[in-house]
Amino acid sequence: MVWEGQGREGSVEYEFYSFLPRTKDYYKILEIDYDATIDAIRSNYLRLALKWHPDKQQGQNGATLKFQEINEAYKVLSDPVKRREYDVNGVCDVEDYNLIEYLHRFKGLILTCNGLGMGNAPRWY
Repeated sequence: MVWEGQGREGSVEYEFYSFLPRTKDYYKILEIDYDATIDAIRSNYLRLALKWHPDKQQGQNGATLKFQEINEAYKVLSDPVKRREYDVNGVCDVEDYNLIEYLHRFKGLILTCNGLGMGNAPRWY
């Protein structure tokens, strides 16, 4: 959402929520579904960690950062307590998702708020 205001030079655009820190989508980083099992998380982590290991990607500029990002995502999603906290408190930028991804990401919240229970959906409380 962009708001227009008057600055010294005329029209200035202010990005709403631009002051908030943007969190990373660990599910996208590990290339897994939002309801992935611990086995799926581990196998994708191992695949991506081997692919982006700095020793295998020598000379490629973003390899170390990508590898660290993969490790960070795995540390959060592999721990059930940290994963639940991330799922509940993670700040999400709606513009980063299309409609299908958004509904899939938040199906547990959407369905439980409407009184529809899902046995295998993550709990949002």
